[in-house]
Amino acid sequence: MNSLDDCLKRIMDIPGARSVTLVDGASGLAIAAAGVHDSIDEHEDAAGTTDVVRAALACTALATSDGDDLTELIVCRTGGFHLLHLINGDFDGRLFMHVVFDGDTGNLGLARYQLGSALAELTGGPR
Repeated sequence: MNSLDDCLKRIMDIPGARSVTLVDGASGLAIAAAGVHDSIDEHEDAAGTTDVVRAALACTALATSDGDDLTELIVCRTGGFHLLHLINGDFDGRLFMHVVFDGDTGNLGLARYQLGSALAELTGGPR
């Protein structure tokens, strides 16, 4: 298991990564952050993305069925993309990672793979 600081550094080393925020999904508070948070700080980021994750989890069309849980949300923009990766367990008290990527230098497939690997090392869980 790696430390949180090591995990954040590894995530920021993913090509195209601009910022990363670890969010407490129960409270909507930022636990840790790294990178450049241009237009809003990590606390506003955490509160806003918590609303997005809660909305997705509450959506019956995206509801869990037969153990097939929601693990990640991808938001695409003209200039890049965001990955919201939920970390283990139920949402009450659940953590998720919000990573912002630049569209010119980021690669969605590579970013998803490397983010999953970094989080598996942090949590000691499977990839």
